[in-house]
Amino acid sequence: MQTVSENKCFDGIQGVYTHSSAACRCDMTFGLFLPPEAKDGPVPVLWYLSGLTCTHENAMTKAGAQGWAADHGIALVFPDTSPRGPDVADDGDFDLGQGAGFYVNATQSPWTPHFQMWDYVAEELPALLAQNFAIDSNRQAITGHSMGGHGALTLAMNLPGRFRSVSAFSPICNPTASDWGRKQLTAYLGPDEAAWQRHDASVMMRDRGFDGPMLIDTGSDDQFIDLLRPEALASAIAERRQPATLRLQKGYDHSYFFVSSFIEDHIAFHAQALWA
Repeated sequence: MQTVSENKCFDGIQGVYTHSSAACRCDMTFGLFLPPEAKDGPVPVLWYLSGLTCTHENAMTKAGAQGWAADHGIALVFPDTSPRGPDVADDGDFDLGQGAGFYVNATQSPWTPHFQMWDYVAEELPALLAQNFAIDSNRQAITGHSMGGHGALTLAMNLPGRFRSVSAFSPICNPTASDWGRKQLTAYLGPDEAAWQRHDASVMMRDRGFDGPMLIDTGSDDQFIDLLRPEALASAIAERRQPATLRLQKGYDHSYFFVSSFIEDHIAFHAQALWA
């Protein structure tokens, strides 16, 4: 692992690091904010998964999360959204290939060699953090935006006991029934829709749910709301009678102006679960 940069931030450290990934078979970059309490011992961690076209930098620089995380003594992890490099497969469209890993393990050519983002986020990167930083692996929570919201919800429901809480900003809620999903799941996982189910938050909600607090925010003026399908997840939550808070925020769109407006709420929400 190599240090790209480390900057003092709210009396903690905002770092950027690269490492050779065994899962993705290329170099991967991530951001990590450690609050000042990390100098004295392991701290809880909140994962933030970003959306289409993003890198580790988007939320790290635009969400305004570090100050609120410092207030609560919580670390923030900002993984990249896909493998990258000249030898990594890509596509001309913004919603497939580099920058659009969808947090799945690809089984189809040409994506299989590198696009193993599920294993990277669920297994490899957590182990790397635990080995090298003051992270308390027993106190983890997860959030994300758009494609990252999809990833946060599906990881939380597929890994019971891993995360104490889950939240999402404008998540892709029902990718098996949306153009933001069917295209990518077909490309990465093949035409057998049975393989898609564990990567659909609405399906997983009906199948398993989540044993912990859940918070989901979507803007009423989100320009992609028909692709996100929040009503599908709301229906699944109601059918399962899952404890959850779903909010449609009047006038907000899909941008980081929206995310930064409600990041304080989400970090406070997770802090309550992480410090319980």
